[in-house]
Formats: sequence, C-alpha cells, structure tokens
Amino acid sequence: MEEIIFDIIANGGDAKALSYEAILESEKGNYEKAEELLKEADAALKKAHNVQTKIITDEVNGKNIQVSVLFVHAQDHLMTAMEVRTLAERFIAMNKKIDALMESR
Repeated sequence: MEEIIFDIIANGGDAKALSYEAILESEKGNYEKAEELLKEADAALKKAHNVQTKIITDEVNGKNIQVSVLFVHAQDHLMTAMEVRTLAERFIAMNKKIDALMESR
C-alpha cells in the first residue's frame, strides 16, 4: 500500500511542479511552453487519479483498505496539485491578457 501511496504523492508532486513552471513560463511570454507543461501536468494528474480510482474501486468491491496518515497525506497532496493546476490555467490566461494590453499601447 505504501508503494501505491507514494505513486499518488510523486505524480501529484510532479503535476504541481509542472503547473508552477507553466506559470513562470507564461510570465516570460512563453505560452506554447506553458501549454506543453500543463499537458505534462495533466498526464501526471491522470496517473495519480487512476491509482486513486483503483483504491476506491477496490474498497467498493469489498477489499479492506487500511486508511493511514500517509494515505490521507497522499489524498491531500493530490487535491492540492489539482487545484494548483486549475489556478495555473487562470494565471496563464491573465498573463496573456496583460501581454495583449501592453502590446496594444
């Protein structure tokens, strides 16, 4: 179970880091790179979500799942990564608008 939990944590961490990197690239005006990084973040989130879904499915099917502090931490980590990914998309959109306004002056 610990290996599965660390898979969620690692992929969630990757997604969060990629999302922050996408924001930084958008601040430099590198929007194509920012979009690529968001796609990579999405792939990492999908991996983590698939692991999470398997655990939930196992529990629904009667398999006894041991809930530990580490498991709760993994869930928290994944949800935070998902939120950072969503916010990154909004920051990138705002940076595009700011750049467009600056160019029109």
